[in-house]
Amino acid sequence: MSGTFVGMPAFPKAAHDAVRNTTLRANLKHATHTIRDKRARAVAELDDWALLREAGKQIKDHTLRHLDTHLVQLEEAVTAAGGIVHWASDADEANRIVTRLVKETGETEVVKVKSMATQEIGLNEALEEAGIAAYETDLAELIVQLGHDRPSHILVPAIHRNRGEIRDIFTKEMGQWGRPAPEGLTDTPAELAEAARLHLREKFLRAKVGISGANFMVAETGTLVVVESEGNGRMCLTLPETLISVVGIEKIIPTWRDLEVFLQTLPRSSTAERMNPYTSMWTGTTDTDGPQAFHLVLIDNGRTDTLADEVGRQALRCIRCSACLNVCPVYERAGGHAYGSVYPGPIGAILSPQLRGTASEIDASLPYASSLCGACYEVCPVAIDIPEVLVHLREKVADQGGPGHRMEKAAIKAAGWVLDHPGALAAGERVASRTRKLHPKKLPGPGAGQWTNTRDLPQMPAEPFRDWWKKNRT
Repeated sequence: MSGTFVGMPAFPKAAHDAVRNTTLRANLKHATHTIRDKRARAVAELDDWALLREAGKQIKDHTLRHLDTHLVQLEEAVTAAGGIVHWASDADEANRIVTRLVKETGETEVVKVKSMATQEIGLNEALEEAGIAAYETDLAELIVQLGHDRPSHILVPAIHRNRGEIRDIFTKEMGQWGRPAPEGLTDTPAELAEAARLHLREKFLRAKVGISGANFMVAETGTLVVVESEGNGRMCLTLPETLISVVGIEKIIPTWRDLEVFLQTLPRSSTAERMNPYTSMWTGTTDTDGPQAFHLVLIDNGRTDTLADEVGRQALRCIRCSACLNVCPVYERAGGHAYGSVYPGPIGAILSPQLRGTASEIDASLPYASSLCGACYEVCPVAIDIPEVLVHLREKVADQGGPGHRMEKAAIKAAGWVLDHPGALAAGERVASRTRKLHPKKLPGPGAGQWTNTRDLPQMPAEPFRDWWKKNRT
């Protein structure tokens, strides 16, 4: 969706409910620990990992500084290769463009290879309103779609589901979307994968329109790149007669040589593989192979506003590897749905509030969805300093005001006055010590009470330290 997931509360409330779901926490813990351990071993194989990481950062920063030039170069290259480029300033415009392009083909269904940009703009919902069925073909995205669910992870959107839940979803829902699940389906991975393969095969062979995203766009040649592990991307990119790629403008890189860096760092940081099983590249159209019509829809949707922020713009380096999610203690316990966005975890906590603004309650809460432990920065393959951006965004949210922030400012001002007047401080300490038995364990109100929702106030000592010092040290 182009905005917050419908009906989602602010992060503190959503996380409060999520941590009480023991099945969810068990699924998340098992999956994230498995992925991050494998990633650590894959990264350790490269002696020059630190250099690759710095190279990725420098390439992305250079590209963002000259984004206008590279985008024009990309448009010229795509057009020269037989493609058509469309520019969309926001989600609504992008949805109108894609819907019109599909309608012009006369088709009423499309197959999709996973694209977070299309989830960001709510493309499936827009197509549905226009009478067009969009079928997700990535296994995890298929599970989410069949389960009438939302993605909860960048790399593994159905990470919150276990095998038993997936079997039940396939058994109940597949028949309503196409080929039903086989009789007697069990929860073994091989049987689940085969059920999905059979279900999707008829859609691949029938669909005349494919919709994709892209991991990278090479400006010098107009080439788009998708990396994936299942082969569904290759089917979506080669079988349909019309291909529509929907991509954020920040996914561009200048040259083929730059791609060399990311094809080493992305697989290791995401799936812990040395290289992706399927790396698909396409440049325009040809007369004898692949789709005969190619459209590239370039989306802004808040990206140029993000680019204008000298601290926050580093979020646009992101190559969507999900490494930060797999090491984040907050994500591991709260899950992806609590973030109210298709971009969960640490990267979502800094990207979503910049793309959507911080006017809504949930977007204003996302920069606080972190312990600032820094683990996300340590594993990021393009060295995004997520803690730095989180603190930066917290300052912006605080400047907006609001009940909690007004109370905080008043408390700081009062504390400053007391600390400037030692006599008042000493008197206050004595009163607090003498009345300590009357003190509540939790603070009242929605503002101060946030500090004690999950912890008790520390017990006040029997006498102030100043008085104790006078008795025992003078």
